[in-house]
Amino acid sequence: MNKKRGLPISDLSKENLKGIKLIVFDVDGVLVRRGTKIKQIGNVTTLETKRIAVKQIEQIKKLNSRGYLININSGRGLYMLQEMFSEVLGFVSLTYENGSATWYKGRVYQHVNSFDKLKKVRGELAKVSSKEIKGWEPKEFIITIHCKGRVGKIESVVSRFKDLYSIWNDEAYDIGIKKVQTKTTGLKEVMKMFKLKNKNVLALGDNYNDKELLNSVGVSVSADKERVEGDFYVPLNGKFLPADVLMGRILSL
Repeated sequence: MNKKRGLPISDLSKENLKGIKLIVFDVDGVLVRRGTKIKQIGNVTTLETKRIAVKQIEQIKKLNSRGYLININSGRGLYMLQEMFSEVLGFVSLTYENGSATWYKGRVYQHVNSFDKLKKVRGELAKVSSKEIKGWEPKEFIITIHCKGRVGKIESVVSRFKDLYSIWNDEAYDIGIKKVQTKTTGLKEVMKMFKLKNKNVLALGDNYNDKELLNSVGVSVSADKERVEGDFYVPLNGKFLPADVLMGRILSL
């Protein structure tokens, strides 16, 4: 395996793919464009649901036919991921809300119980008022608050809870349990499900909450070199989405 970091995806070879059995994809910025349209007025929340392109549907099916397992590992909630990937649910597993649980073939495997840890902070955050806040994305296990910009009051509230993190990704805060609600936690559980080791996994991510994930797999691919490093990288703002480019490269080998 080539140990150099930061190589262009065009350098990915068959040698790099030896032993790879599971391909893990982040969603936003990787399979769909970044950005979430959300609007919350009182108790009514309107949230845009994106869909993956027809080309990516076919690419996922082709990778699966070649024997690769496909895992979608996202901070998004299950209901949204099921809508986004409705055409390929029979070909993927869905690990959602930063590693909190995984859906596979109609069964949900819960990895984390965050109810007690997040109960109090949820109440405190509900009291925060700011024109920057766009709305709360419905989630089961983590808290996600979409904002136009950073909100100091949110960060201040979370900082009082030493067991919790708040990650700002330039459009929303993800709030969860430190060292527990991470994409790596979800990946470890998925590897157990399929009886795999780290060296059997290739992962593609683009954001700060993907850093630990990319550092714990056999082959890592970054879709944003400014935010996370990888063994290989795909240009973030190219004509095609990073997942499209990566899948195309693998299928060409």
